[in-house]
Amino acid sequence: MNVVWLKRDLRLRDHRPLFEAARHGKVLVLYVYEPLVWQAPEADVSQLNFANESLRELDHQLDQLGGGIVYRSGDFLTILNRLHAEQPIRKLWSHEETGTMATYQRDIAVKRWCRQQGVQWHEFPQTGVVRKLTCRDGWAAMWQQRMDEPSVSPPAGVEFVSDIEPERIRSAHDLMMRSVVDKQRQLGGESHAHEILHDFLYRRGWDYQKGMSSPVSAVEACSRLSPYIAWGCISIKQIHQKLGNRQVELKSTRNGGQSCEADSHTPTQWLKALNSFQGRLRWHCHFMQKMEDEPELEFQNLCRAYDGLRENDWDEGRYQAWCEGRTGYPMVDACMRATIATGWLNFRMRAMLVSFAANHLWLHWRQPALFLAQHFLDFEPGIHYSQFQMQSGTTGINTLRMYSPAKQVKDHDPTGIFIRRWVPELSDVPDKFLAEPHLMPTGLQLMVGCQIGKDYPAPIVEHSEALKLAKHRLY
Repeated sequence: MNVVWLKRDLRLRDHRPLFEAARHGKVLVLYVYEPLVWQAPEADVSQLNFANESLRELDHQLDQLGGGIVYRSGDFLTILNRLHAEQPIRKLWSHEETGTMATYQRDIAVKRWCRQQGVQWHEFPQTGVVRKLTCRDGWAAMWQQRMDEPSVSPPAGVEFVSDIEPERIRSAHDLMMRSVVDKQRQLGGESHAHEILHDFLYRRGWDYQKGMSSPVSAVEACSRLSPYIAWGCISIKQIHQKLGNRQVELKSTRNGGQSCEADSHTPTQWLKALNSFQGRLRWHCHFMQKMEDEPELEFQNLCRAYDGLRENDWDEGRYQAWCEGRTGYPMVDACMRATIATGWLNFRMRAMLVSFAANHLWLHWRQPALFLAQHFLDFEPGIHYSQFQMQSGTTGINTLRMYSPAKQVKDHDPTGIFIRRWVPELSDVPDKFLAEPHLMPTGLQLMVGCQIGKDYPAPIVEHSEALKLAKHRLY
């Protein structure tokens, strides 16, 4: 039989492994709940529920073709051996994955097993990441060529293996995951991914370039596709091609053609915004390529000269205050609480959270990275760890990024819409003091019902002193 191994590619359309497997005989579509994934420190119940929603939709789609997903739980190689004993596996089909060190080492073991058993393993790229790349020269051209290739249609007919027990989807309880309340999050599934993409391309995306920086406007202005990309409910290629079609429409409208949908914003506004978004698609794969080339990024400083810089100065109290959103810096605390509640935060505010932990609090990046990985619904290892090191200043090749949380309030939430929602202790604090509530006179604190040190914490560190010390140490 041909086994299609589902990983982070939970969709029917543009699924090359499924399409190719269907042309080579009987197909078994397999999803394994692996402990190395679901019991990893990065895993969260919200991610599992999102993946399960995506699996249910895909299972329903496969049912329309006469089959479904076979679910198993446990070590992947153990599962493969059992299936191989039930019915010999001729070929294994999957997408390439740029994951954690654990999945990287698993794939090495799977390759060894396939070689020993005489099973052919066919892997296909689903992003712009290039395996075994020796030089980045020409990478952008390779990315473009790959994205311009036609998307693969769902197979017209599939001969499914019918005599192997499919079992069932596993819950957090089944997998012995920590009991965490599910987030106010986006719903998983391929149909949601395409609906959100269409909504972005035709209704929301006009303000992308300007609106993506503020946590107030980013909820609407950003594409909100990141969890669907991370879990493979939609491919980068599909997004790239639909984006290209929309750009062609807009150029035609600008040149006197008819707009497909009513829109109050000009084609020029739209094109400028979508060109910026197009650059972010390349950016996505660019950072994943870093992880593909140097998987040690998950654990080690890219620039080893920084080894030992923060490791011996760990402060558990500062770390816990950062995790709980009680640092005394309103924008930092609001961003952390929003992330924990929803599983999403816009990029600029993510960068600020990381920079604050690394520079203001002088925390080594590894533990904060695990905490946010667990709470990001769109956790993508290649982007996550590359960006954590960049914002922590340990790459040795990027400009040091140090944010003023007070300036972020003034620039991106001056009237406190975002802060007042997520830090209700500050609801009645005047705009003038919202960025730095500890500067409120004592009488005003009493009048607005927010006493610093009692109702809301005083700043955990002094901004200018903390950054001065961080710069001195880093430079």
